[in-house]
Amino acid sequence: MADDYLRRTAITRPILTDEQKQLLDTTISEWQDACNISSQIGWRTGETRKTYLQDLAYDTVLEKTRLGSQHAILATHQAAAALEGVDELEELDEEYKTSRPNFTATTVKYDTRTMTLFDDETVSLATVDDRIRCDLALPDEEDGYQYQYLNNEDWEVTESTLSRRDGDYYLHLGFRKQKPEKQVERQGDDEDRTVLGVDLGIVNIATTSTAYFASGRELRHRHREFERIRGNLQQTGTQSAHRTIQQMSGRESRYIRDVLHRVANDIIEEALIHDCEYIAVENLRHIRERAPPVKEFHQWAHRQLVDLIEYKADAEGISVEYVDPENTSRRCPECGHTSKGNRVRQAEFECESCDATANADYVGAKNVGWRYVRRGLQSSRRTGEGQLALKSGVVTPNRGFVPSP
Repeated sequence: MADDYLRRTAITRPILTDEQKQLLDTTISEWQDACNISSQIGWRTGETRKTYLQDLAYDTVLEKTRLGSQHAILATHQAAAALEGVDELEELDEEYKTSRPNFTATTVKYDTRTMTLFDDETVSLATVDDRIRCDLALPDEEDGYQYQYLNNEDWEVTESTLSRRDGDYYLHLGFRKQKPEKQVERQGDDEDRTVLGVDLGIVNIATTSTAYFASGRELRHRHREFERIRGNLQQTGTQSAHRTIQQMSGRESRYIRDVLHRVANDIIEEALIHDCEYIAVENLRHIRERAPPVKEFHQWAHRQLVDLIEYKADAEGISVEYVDPENTSRRCPECGHTSKGNRVRQAEFECESCDATANADYVGAKNVGWRYVRRGLQSSRRTGEGQLALKSGVVTPNRGFVPSP
């Protein structure tokens, strides 16, 4: 869930000597070992809380790796976060078989104790030996996006990540600042509120109550292709094939994240165009059973998408709220009749009672948003009236459909 800060990442490259690269490579290797040691201890003891796992694993990490004390702490925290993610996945799907997190990514975490940014556009990084200091490769133009964080005192440096990919090194600088006072918090439950409903699906990765459809077909196609090639390489079993699998996984993750970023931006744009103070999405702990072969992938993609929507909405003063999605694909938004028979086919909805027809994902989006509007009616402090944003207007509990001016 969101905290009291807006968080952003600025990516740049450290300009390194060969000796500095060797130090960082060793640090990355020791970091992987530290995370795996912590993961093993947490898995064996069932501990996923950061401070508790730190107490259990800290001494062992210092004994078996060359990391400094602060990097040892960060490694235990990284392992705890991964173990907690496994617990959440098990709660989401009791039948899904999980395994201990294994850290193979060529990355290492930094915080303000292990990394220092200087005004002369250099950075100091802790390694297994001495700290190294190097220049950052920043744009020549002053309007480069990194400068909006580096040159703005409102943004403070927080946890960052150094990664090595295809022989190059990248520094993902983390920044945070206090959230602006939300329009939602100023209005509270005492005013009218406009809600954008969002349905998460497979054919359409997301659909809004304003009739925005984000197709999931290309995502599914690319994922199937990656899986097919990955399977062939795994059968080969050579070291070269293993390296290729790692490179492919990175490309797939970057592609999917880019797609989800664009979808999240589109959803925020829909909310802004229709003056929505709230975005209602389904609670991911209650995701419906969908096509089993793609279930795991889409649950992961939906979680990523909701995280992106949440932090982008924060920046616009929009609140993201969660509702139980039960029967949102079976309830008629026109007459309220709920039946399994209303869902004629995967993409088609036809009400058995009033014969209303619509795209099934669009019906789901309206029902998700409507469920949050109805929740507001039960507030003891409510004096205004909630309304659901549609493409050509809004619908309210008392006034019905109100077209846009």
